[in-house]
Amino acid sequence: EVQLVESGGGEVQPGGSLRLSCLASGFTFNTYPMYWLRQVPGKGLELVASTDPSGTSTSDADSVKGRFTISRDNTKNTLYLELINLKIADTDMYYCAKELWLNAGAWHARSRGPGTQVTVSS
Repeated sequence: EVQLVESGGGEVQPGGSLRLSCLASGFTFNTYPMYWLRQVPGKGLELVASTDPSGTSTSDADSVKGRFTISRDNTKNTLYLELINLKIADTDMYYCAKELWLNAGAWHARSRGPGTQVTVSS
């Protein structure tokens, strides 16, 4: 059974930092691209960042470029998202996911975790 469990969320002030983790199990982690998404109220899931199976090729959304960094440790079956210079607009539930596809303008994931809440407030 595929399991993805996020952790590391919390409440910080604008300009603060967090490191999210996602522990994966139930599948061969180092053979899958992995993703971080966040729920945009009323708009569905936003793809925040992605990484190839080896972790050597990554990409991220324009809205987080230069502030969020995705990485993975395949020896620990763990996906990370480093968040710096957080803004109030980054407040959201963050999910890690595998097997992502786009349909009718919306992202869908075959598997994703329950999420971890990031709250940025002054």
